[in-house]
Amino acid sequence: MFNFEEANSKGKETMDAVLKSYSSLAKSMQAIATEAADYSKKSFEEGIAHFEKLSGAKSFEAAAELQTAYLKKTYESYVAEATKIGEMYSDLAKDAYKPYEAPVAKATAAAKAAVAA
Repeated sequence: MFNFEEANSKGKETMDAVLKSYSSLAKSMQAIATEAADYSKKSFEEGIAHFEKLSGAKSFEAAAELQTAYLKKTYESYVAEATKIGEMYSDLAKDAYKPYEAPVAKATAAAKAAVAA
């Protein structure tokens, strides 16, 4: 027979998990967007500053040296930022799944018990 109290309890558990997951997702996406915007702003400002330095170079060798240093710094900055954002996405996935761990484990145990019986 259908148990309304149990169905209501399961529905509440599911809704709580969904809301926790959504809240975690929203916070993480906000942090990632903020990080990306900050990096873009910083990168743009550094590019402008580099162009100003480059336009004041007295010789081709000095310009080549400035360009090489800038490219190295830019590449290292990009790799660091990509790694950081990658870790943020990984944390997002872990945090989004956390609210579902207990209900999934509980459902899996119940399914195994039903199969075994």
